[in-house]
Amino acid sequence: MTRSIAVAAIQLRARDRDDFVAAAEAALDAVRRCAHADVVVLPEATFPAYVLGDAPLDDAAVGDAIARLREIARSTKTVIVAGVAAREEEATRNSAFVIDVDGSLAGRADKLFLWHFDRRWFSRGDRLAPVRTSVATLGVMICADGRLPTVARALVDRGAELLVMPTAWVTSGRDPAALENVQADVLGRVRAYENRVPFVAANKCGTELDMVAYCGKSQIVDSRGEIVALADQDRPESLHASVELSAERPARVQTELLVPRTVNAERPVRIAIAYDELPSDIDRRLEMLEDEFAISRHDDERFAALDRVVPAAFVDDARVLDPGGLVPYRRAGYWLICWRAGVAPPWVERIARARAVELRIHLVVFDRAQRRAFAVDPDGTILAGTFGDYRLATFAFDPRRSMQTAVAPGTDIVEGLRWVAALSEREDTVAT
Repeated sequence: MTRSIAVAAIQLRARDRDDFVAAAEAALDAVRRCAHADVVVLPEATFPAYVLGDAPLDDAAVGDAIARLREIARSTKTVIVAGVAAREEEATRNSAFVIDVDGSLAGRADKLFLWHFDRRWFSRGDRLAPVRTSVATLGVMICADGRLPTVARALVDRGAELLVMPTAWVTSGRDPAALENVQADVLGRVRAYENRVPFVAANKCGTELDMVAYCGKSQIVDSRGEIVALADQDRPESLHASVELSAERPARVQTELLVPRTVNAERPVRIAIAYDELPSDIDRRLEMLEDEFAISRHDDERFAALDRVVPAAFVDDARVLDPGGLVPYRRAGYWLICWRAGVAPPWVERIARARAVELRIHLVVFDRAQRRAFAVDPDGTILAGTFGDYRLATFAFDPRRSMQTAVAPGTDIVEGLRWVAALSEREDTVAT
């Protein structure tokens, strides 16, 4: 059984913390204009800003803005999710406040996976649970939490019907005409697809302090992973859409306990990949092109030879489509995953890129739908792939790429996965 709700994502122009009074008024005005929706989402750290610096928080000013949000929620019967820098005893959390239709605080989520410099002023969260409101049960993530696949997985498995993300997706500006961020460009859609729930993200555009740039691209994604509303990268705007909520949940695989592996390769090794059976003269061809290994779907002996040098595993759709399915492999030291993929395009590439970038691993995909093999690196880039008469493609596996698990200074994905696993285990213990 499904039901439909109206959601809105408000993309705000970024402002420096010193401009909080004007910024708060702009945010509140935008919420009032969107309050006909059932759920309205504001960006990360809307109150007072993402880049806090060292000055003490003005608790009274932030508190007044939240009180005004609560009044809007009460008078319009709207659930509002707002990014807030919230003081909690001696700690300041990067939080999302969830305000219910009666103006009460239904709950909050605190950012778990702190990103780069925001750890200077924020302490990481220690809760991992959905927030129940009068409209729906929300799985609230904040920005970089969406890079860890197990965060959304845990929220949905605990009852979340809708994934909601106040965010501050930053960008390097390598191409001003196409501002990049892997969450905006790939991972948001994958989070909806793999968990079978809609996803709503509200981002900022513009800059703070002239040195933190945001990519915009706020979005509303349906439970099939298709974008139904997408904001511009450069200007503030509000998105509106109806999304279908369902009680259906995806199947999960059983967690594996894997023996830790070590990498014997001390330098990049060149690997040839083929969708079809390897030719009988493969060794001669490898020698001519100075490749060291060749693998296909069919040759277990050659795969075993590679596995002795590069910890590698073959997996099926069920394990890859489960957002937690490959995490045990990453934590056990497997750096190359070979996927016999039966997923239809374009999702096979989207999922492969997501798994590679979020776990910092290499993937080789044997794509049955297109009868091709391709390799993806830990940045989510497709390195090489077969096509037409090009039946043997080669890529360089560099062990140093997967050894580099820091995705930003001070932000390590392996440590983040451990933290989420610990929180999930604690929540399960409390529930039982």
